[in-house]
Amino acid sequence: MLVDLGLLLIRLVIGLSFMAHGAQKLFGSFGGHGIKGTGGFFESIGIKPGVAMAVLAGLAEFAGGAFFAAGFLTPLAGAALAGTMLIAIVKVHGPNGFWAAQNGYEFNLTLLAVAIGVALTGAGAYSLDALFF
Repeated sequence: MLVDLGLLLIRLVIGLSFMAHGAQKLFGSFGGHGIKGTGGFFESIGIKPGVAMAVLAGLAEFAGGAFFAAGFLTPLAGAALAGTMLIAIVKVHGPNGFWAAQNGYEFNLTLLAVAIGVALTGAGAYSLDALFF
């Protein structure tokens, strides 16, 4: 039972955080730059076409985060979130080294590990996966 509560806590914090990041990309919420601004940044780092890739990244984070938080299709949601973090590590944070204080990939790697870990272990009893599958 405590394991299931722990998984719920992890899923909610990580999933809702990813949703917020997706909302920044898609809608410009929470100080984000929206699709056009994110698309321009993507173009500047060689991710093309920038706007289309910003939509995909935003949807992966927003929908993936929602599914992850709810524990619905958790392996798929975890894969979507892990994919965004892998790209963030390779294209943005990796060249800066490990430490987050130097804009490195430390935090992204942590999120990647959590997404994969929960996807592999399952969402727990307090999830839509447990209810439907």
